[in-house]
Amino acid sequence: MAISVFDLFTVGIGPSSSHTVGPMRAAYAFASKLVREEHLANTESLRVDVYGSLAATGRGHGTFTAIMLGLEGYEPEAILPSEVDERLDAMTATGKLQLCKALGAVKELDYKVEDMIQHPLTVLARHTNGMKMAALDANGNVLAEDTYFSVGGGFIVREGAEEKLAANLEDALNAQPYPFTTAAKLLEHCATSGLSIAGVMAANEEVYRSKEEIRAGLLHIWQVMEDCKDASLEREGVLPGGLKVRRRAPEWHRRLAKEDKDRDPVFWQEWVNLVALAVNEENASGGRVVTAPTNGAAGIIPAVMFYATHYAPGAKYWNQEEREDLIVRFLLTAAAIGVLYKEQASISGAEVGCQGEVGSASSMAAGGLAEILGGTVDQVENAAEIAMEHNLGLTCDPIGGLVQIPCIERNAIAASKAINAAKMALMGDGQHHVTLDEVIITMRETGKDMSSKYKETALGGLAVNVIEC
Repeated sequence: MAISVFDLFTVGIGPSSSHTVGPMRAAYAFASKLVREEHLANTESLRVDVYGSLAATGRGHGTFTAIMLGLEGYEPEAILPSEVDERLDAMTATGKLQLCKALGAVKELDYKVEDMIQHPLTVLARHTNGMKMAALDANGNVLAEDTYFSVGGGFIVREGAEEKLAANLEDALNAQPYPFTTAAKLLEHCATSGLSIAGVMAANEEVYRSKEEIRAGLLHIWQVMEDCKDASLEREGVLPGGLKVRRRAPEWHRRLAKEDKDRDPVFWQEWVNLVALAVNEENASGGRVVTAPTNGAAGIIPAVMFYATHYAPGAKYWNQEEREDLIVRFLLTAAAIGVLYKEQASISGAEVGCQGEVGSASSMAAGGLAEILGGTVDQVENAAEIAMEHNLGLTCDPIGGLVQIPCIERNAIAASKAINAAKMALMGDGQHHVTLDEVIITMRETGKDMSSKYKETALGGLAVNVIEC
């Protein structure tokens, strides 16, 4: 299947899509294989090797515990934070792993996080986020083994499956009425069909789902974003991980509620900052979030959607159906732009730096906002281009390997960039010198040239120049 809006927007747990969600999916896939191929009964031990960025920042990103949960048969879309705590507490107390527990079959093993073998300085050929898993029998013979790569946004690739995936993608694109992998082709479809970018994306989605299913699915995604923000506003204290970063969203919310009782437009910036911080504080604590398109950038699109639904012209007069229509259009447009980044470059901070996460999310949000504010197709493309152009070169250097500093505030800044990019594009006529395709390719090439120290390894930038305390 070609990249769907529901591939780019998925429900999972924090703090990282590529370091938490992806590894959990990979471990779940391996556990499922053991059940499917009837190896579980004979499995007496496991070997898990974690490479590159996954090993370098795995502790702060929850990679190792995510793998443990996946091996127990849990999926990031389905598991609740309370279940996460329950299973991790049980593993710590007993030193036992309930292999495939959530899959209806279980094999108890003496296996702990400490038994994983970490290779932070070894990068496998396919991607820096690599992991190998093997199940062994009582004599040490390998029953099953696989190598997986977490390539950003929760997407995983199994070694050896690349050719099949490429063939499936080509078949899926051929099935779509308006296949595209570049902005130029997307704009061409809009011109010949008369559809908006959201309309083209919707038409392609309808190959796989009904209109009703698409609408319901997107409104569910939006509701999870809202629930994430609301949950964060109720949680006081400090974030886990040792940096002792204080949660600011609850206090900011109380202050804003007093100062802005009538939702005065003069306060829009403060509300956008609040929503972005709230979502990313929830992500940093391992809460339930929507990858949009990654966990590290999960607060940008919800914050810009909050701006759209509260501060867009006439927003206070919309009825429920009108509001939902705009939410659906926003997410479809943002997803179409996300497809371009996924196809032509990367949304993985470990591969191209934070420009691939926060930059792509800001670009997606700018395009979505321009769409529902009445922008033409050219203005929407221009908004997405402006937002990425001014995130080029953004490094990924989280202190302590935690998705907290500078990640949380960076989401708020990028949300504001997205809003400004949309406004700038709408002031123009859609004509501009740099195309969206050109800026995406530039981002990809910038990521290739960027030192590995600045690509989610915690070996450079703020990660080494700020003392953890």
